[in-house]
Amino acid sequence: MRDLEPTDEDRYPALTEHGRKMLQFLREHPNAPIYRNQSGNRLFPEEVVQISEFCERTLDAPISWKPGAPPDWLDDFTDHCFAEVPYYRSLGTRPSRFSDIEPVSRSELSRDIASFVPDSVPVERMINFRTSGTSGHPLLLPSHPTVAASYLAFHMRALKRFGISLTARRGTVGVVLLGMQRKCFTYVSVTPVLDEAGLAKINLHPDDWRDAADRAPYLNALAPEVIAGDPISFAELLTLPALTCQPRAILSTSMTLLPALRTALEDRFQCPVLDLYSMNEAGPIAVFDPSAGGHVLLQPGMWVEILDPEDHAVEPGGRGEITLTGGFNFCLPLLRYRTGDFASLDCSGPEPVLHGLSGRPPVRFRTATGEWLNNIEVTHSLRDFPLPQWTLHQQSDGAVLFRHSGSDGSNTEVKTLLQKLFGDVPITVETDAFEGVKVIQYTSDIVEKHR
Repeated sequence: MRDLEPTDEDRYPALTEHGRKMLQFLREHPNAPIYRNQSGNRLFPEEVVQISEFCERTLDAPISWKPGAPPDWLDDFTDHCFAEVPYYRSLGTRPSRFSDIEPVSRSELSRDIASFVPDSVPVERMINFRTSGTSGHPLLLPSHPTVAASYLAFHMRALKRFGISLTARRGTVGVVLLGMQRKCFTYVSVTPVLDEAGLAKINLHPDDWRDAADRAPYLNALAPEVIAGDPISFAELLTLPALTCQPRAILSTSMTLLPALRTALEDRFQCPVLDLYSMNEAGPIAVFDPSAGGHVLLQPGMWVEILDPEDHAVEPGGRGEITLTGGFNFCLPLLRYRTGDFASLDCSGPEPVLHGLSGRPPVRFRTATGEWLNNIEVTHSLRDFPLPQWTLHQQSDGAVLFRHSGSDGSNTEVKTLLQKLFGDVPITVETDAFEGVKVIQYTSDIVEKHR
């Protein structure tokens, strides 16, 4: 027997007549895009109350641990993992020292994700979603409707740092999520915690619209309180001259947001642009705050270590791989999870702050004089260019290829800048739309033998 297509009642168990009207408005507006998919919050009324309470608790909850002085909940959480999670239970008795627990990475999760799901998690309402991998390890991740809804708590916490409290409620649109790619999961929904304020995931790629000229009028009609997306979709957003909506905040996730692009967005929309450090495995982890000089951690229930390649904690203030324990996804409790991202951790102030955050393993490049250049120096040097996406590759002969999805007009300036960094090596700069595909930013064919 074939499964019946879910109804709106299945997708939105707590849906009211006001919510139905919002869904109708989002779907049937004359300028609406072609929505390719359907989705829903799947929250029961009692779960809406649960998430509301979680948001209230999370908004001002302190993050008071320090390196070497872990949070009070760490022991119980670790015991839970070794008792309930098949992967850890298979390792035998829990090591007496937390630092002796061998970290895991994306490759272990991709090999057998089911072994990381606690036995006590009911499978009836579990949801799974796939993530694309830039490191060769795409993932199928376990989650739950209440986990997906809990993202709101950390977005609210991040917004509060910039003096913003969400006001969108019944009859208004709270969030529009933007994509800009040939194939994109698009849908409409409502947020019951915000009294069924509207939510829409739209693709700005012209192929998802009956007429590309409908994009600005549709966004203007929705007038979302918050726009979320990545630098690629924001670059496309800036090309819509008829756009007049005024969001109260813009949330950037997934990729490096250069200061020049942030400034362009702030100038256009006259609102704060928040650069969120977030990943599908862990949700929103930190938000960049200029006053703190880095990314301030957002999750009170997350313990962060900075590890060297031998799984040892680096010296205070040292740079290493961000490693996570805890989190709010009870379907995927993380225990010393190496993220593949790098930073240093500063706990000298009132809150832990990640400095010099960069995604994927650090890469060093050889200059014409034989010196070594860290990839973060390249990122810093590009800060004045509003580039949505780029890659830099050094060939074995030292030649450099830089590709970006910005304007052709910046090629000469970018090449001049790179020439100053690398010296007298062949440098090619060219544009590439990347077609919405995630890329590994920095790569090199040169093997550095001595570090």
